[in-house]
Amino acid sequence: MRIAAQEAGFEKFAVYSIEMAVDEACSNIIEHAYGGEGQGEIRCKCSVSDRSLTIELCDRGKSFDPSSVPPPNLSDNLEDREAHGLGLYFIRQWMDEVRFVSRGVENVLTMVKHR
Repeated sequence: MRIAAQEAGFEKFAVYSIEMAVDEACSNIIEHAYGGEGQGEIRCKCSVSDRSLTIELCDRGKSFDPSSVPPPNLSDNLEDREAHGLGLYFIRQWMDEVRFVSRGVENVLTMVKHR
């Protein structure tokens, strides 16, 4: 992912953001769609255009509805916040577009970073 982002001309912080978004998305797929490491496969596809980098992560795990995830409460003290639940929030902060589609047995998460 880093090489694709660097070759697409993204600056250092954007490359880091893209890497973090992909890492968090893959962690979520492993934990929530497959229920643990070694349980399934994640296919990754990158495409670069003049205006953006698009990353597709495809899996055949349990489907997911991102609208079912409530936004995190960022105003509470750290001690009072949930230990989990910020992954999707951060992915949306790091990337410019985030779409999730379930196509029968395949789930596709598309993340786009614009230049």
